[in-house]
Amino acid sequence: MVGAQARPCRSSRLAGPRGARFACGCRPGCGPVRYFFSFRNDLMPPLRSYFQPDRLAISFELFPPKTPKGEENMYEHVSRLMAYAPDFVTCTYGAGGSTRDKTLEIVDRVKRRFGLPVASHLTCVGSSQDELRSYLTRALGQGVDYIVALRGDPPQGESNFRPTPGGLSYANELVSLIRGEFPDFGILVAGYPEMHREAPSRTADLTNLQRKVSAGADVVVTQLFYDNADFFHFRDDCQKLGIHCPIVPGLLPILSLQQIERITSLCGSQLPERLLNRLREHDSPEWHFQVGVEWAIEQCRDLIDAGVPGLHFYVLNQSPATLQILESLGVAEQRKENRK
Repeated sequence: MVGAQARPCRSSRLAGPRGARFACGCRPGCGPVRYFFSFRNDLMPPLRSYFQPDRLAISFELFPPKTPKGEENMYEHVSRLMAYAPDFVTCTYGAGGSTRDKTLEIVDRVKRRFGLPVASHLTCVGSSQDELRSYLTRALGQGVDYIVALRGDPPQGESNFRPTPGGLSYANELVSLIRGEFPDFGILVAGYPEMHREAPSRTADLTNLQRKVSAGADVVVTQLFYDNADFFHFRDDCQKLGIHCPIVPGLLPILSLQQIERITSLCGSQLPERLLNRLREHDSPEWHFQVGVEWAIEQCRDLIDAGVPGLHFYVLNQSPATLQILESLGVAEQRKENRK
């Protein structure tokens, strides 16, 4: 049920049944406001609550499979990953929002089956502001806890991003919309240790991130990287700019040389020469998997020693690599204690 769109004050956000919004009458212009009757009784802890001193948050990212068989396999792998008691699971969607319905279906099923918070990706691509509001309303009603707010990549075949008529041009605008009109959501945004491939400079890239955090983002999750020095440099630069929210490294364990060369060519990340040399010693999937897991374990240990607030794994709907990594890190018992 949707009413007019005046911005509510803090009192009107907090008052009333969970999920409802109404005017409190404290000042002119406080109402009427947008009404969201989601009838939710399953709201999870605030996103930032997972990122506390002396506590390592763990999260996993999924993507919507293309086939029913792939979907069932994904849930089987997620079931295995639950042994490490993740704090939340995120799910992407296809280019241009092509799998948004499936994304909501997946996060709903994950939440119901495993009882943990879930996050949906949301981009500005191909959507007007009203369409973004419609998706957010549906997500809230279906129990989504957090949103990964992204500008999104240009549609296939296009080199430059062009906003949809009536849409948004930047991720910070999307964060502002969510924070202003859907305050129940925790918000994650992307950071780029090696700089976004479209950014004209590192300074411009960090300034864009600062805008997203200033607009209301709770947590920064980075793009994949394979040289921890890049992450530490990025983290230091963020702190100098006054970005003090949790900055969580995003990690993609290498499963094959061909796959990771394709992925890094698309996102602009670099593979260190030492890692490439190891991967090229043998041309076999088993060797690439072994080297990828060993490298990720080395990365994670270094990152944990440096005090990162959490680890976010891009699991590619698989579990073996991430399971081996977490087992080697010895975090199983700690995770069980964290979820008690």
